Amino acid sequence: MAGGALKYRHLGRKSSHRQALLRNLVTSLFEHESISTTWPKAKEAQRLAEKLITLGKRNTQAARNKAQAVFYKPVELMPKLFNELRERYLSRPGGYTRVLRIEPLKEDQAPSAILELVDGPRDMRFAMTAKTLVKERATEEGVRDLTAKNIIKVTRFREGGQEELERTVRALESRKRDEERREQGAIKRKVYPVKDKETGKYIRMNK
Repeated sequence: MAGGALKYRHLGRKSSHRQALLRNLVTSLFEHESISTTWPKAKEAQRLAEKLITLGKRNTQAARNKAQAVFYKPVELMPKLFNELRERYLSRPGGYTRVLRIEPLKEDQAPSAILELVDGPRDMRFAMTAKTLVKERATEEGVRDLTAKNIIKVTRFREGGQEELERTVRALESRKRDEERREQGAIKRKVYPVKDKETGKYIRMNK
């Protein structure tokens, strides 16, 4: 209908090809927990992924039948959906996935995005919040209000979220100290050329 609300994106494909594309994207998402694609595809796949997790939380035979009809790898992904992911999102009322805009991945400069399952091992916002926390704790100003709000967002429904965030921050801080020590060692370590008495050639000697 002209002027009507957009119910879904056609993605330049007929219905059967569109469904096959979305099933493939969602199968990859549940397998790897994070995928990169174009922005329109990510938004459409997000809708289907949210419905699948809702089915997983219902955990009925009818829900299992519907989910099995979507996955291209039901043997591997059905147990994950109805066990691991169901437990992960049991207390979360919604918002099981996240779409993040990124720089275009292809030469045609098509808008690109990352589609991910939240509170998982590849949760980008969780990782970005931990990195930001490391930087801001090292400043005189301390943690900003925006970062404090993001901490609440990424840990609120994550089991042991606060403890896991602190472990991640400590690991990043330790890695940062190691890198600084290596850089300082590289600066102090100078190389002097020394002439070999037997061959007459110059060799390197570290000091």
